[in-house]
Amino acid sequence: MIIKRDMYPDIMSHIDKKEISLIIGPRQAGKTTIMKMVAESLSQRANKNLFMNLDFERDSVHFTSQQSFIQKLRLECGNNPAYIFIDEIQRKENAGLFLKALYDMDLPYKFIVSGSGSLELKEKIHESLVGRKKVFELSSISVHEFFNYKTNYQYHNKLKEYCSSHAAEADILLFEYMNYGGYPRVVLADLEKDKIDVINDIYTSYLEKDITYLLKVEKISAFKNLIRILAAQAGRIVNISELSSTLGISIQTVQNYLDYAGKTFIVSLVSPFYRNVRKELTKAKIAYFNDVGLMNFVNGRFGRLLQPDAKFIFQNVIFLLLKGKYKNSNAEIHYWRTRDKAEVDFVVDMGMELLPFEVKFSSVHNDTVGRSLHNFIARYSPKEAYIVNLSGYAETVVRTTKVRWIPWWELM
Repeated sequence: MIIKRDMYPDIMSHIDKKEISLIIGPRQAGKTTIMKMVAESLSQRANKNLFMNLDFERDSVHFTSQQSFIQKLRLECGNNPAYIFIDEIQRKENAGLFLKALYDMDLPYKFIVSGSGSLELKEKIHESLVGRKKVFELSSISVHEFFNYKTNYQYHNKLKEYCSSHAAEADILLFEYMNYGGYPRVVLADLEKDKIDVINDIYTSYLEKDITYLLKVEKISAFKNLIRILAAQAGRIVNISELSSTLGISIQTVQNYLDYAGKTFIVSLVSPFYRNVRKELTKAKIAYFNDVGLMNFVNGRFGRLLQPDAKFIFQNVIFLLLKGKYKNSNAEIHYWRTRDKAEVDFVVDMGMELLPFEVKFSSVHNDTVGRSLHNFIARYSPKEAYIVNLSGYAETVVRTTKVRWIPWWELM
């Protein structure tokens, strides 16, 4: 059984728009698979489609120039409308300018393009294709997609109800996700040995192809150690000066490597929320991994998650749920911490409205609101605040703020 991706209908709804459909995301997240699913669906239409992959020499030879590429397209498709799929575009030097020229030629072809994370893909392509593309960021399998797959799509659009009425089963699936993450090949592997082999291959490929080959990182051991430290400290504040001292590299190099890790979709760096810069810390960020399985692998706990680690893994999963929930809005996700150590895990800034979220790796037994959330409410008076926990519901009012305890599945 294939894993259905939530992004598929979004891509299909854009397939007849002139803009380039640009699918980006981490290596092995399933970009090629979803492109082939789209191509297969389009093959039932009258229009022709052509699939090319720059990882294959037989295809890459046609990308030496725009003229050579267009000759190939006209040979295969003529001058008739066609869907052209280009996989692994990060292999093409100056890919942004290459695609921009193709788009501006007003050819009768629709381009669907994918690529793994790199500076070329994240920056130069975006700059070159302003107004010419729509970006679809495909992550590894989300919690929502994972639960749908694991329940054989029996509860499609009813996962919250499933989790509520099958709490024990939902806990087992959540713990599996917290252990192994969501890379498609990992999810599809049945044996733990196979899962370990797959995640090792994904991480090695990432280091060799994205970091060493594409980004030309010279101190690869320092980069690997940085990722290992981030994995051990996920959900906690990143101290750049301390990392510089520990790794034996300059502060600027640490900042560059953090930037690379972010732009290759391995981590997301969450900045603090502040309105009073004298009271709150404004520079230090918190790193969360975009796949908890990869984080566990780097940290040596893949498949053997222990209770002390589970708190921060759960917090990382809640970050991913929030990221998915608000991805199509202008909302920004921050954390909040003051110098007197009042701290709220997540603050979703929606412009005119703030939504604070506290994360508790436990079930609700009372409706006591902690000091930190009290302080945030006193300062910002949000309409609502949430305490995300394992399974409980509760509700109270602090000042004029409605505080709600919700189980994690309510964020799916």
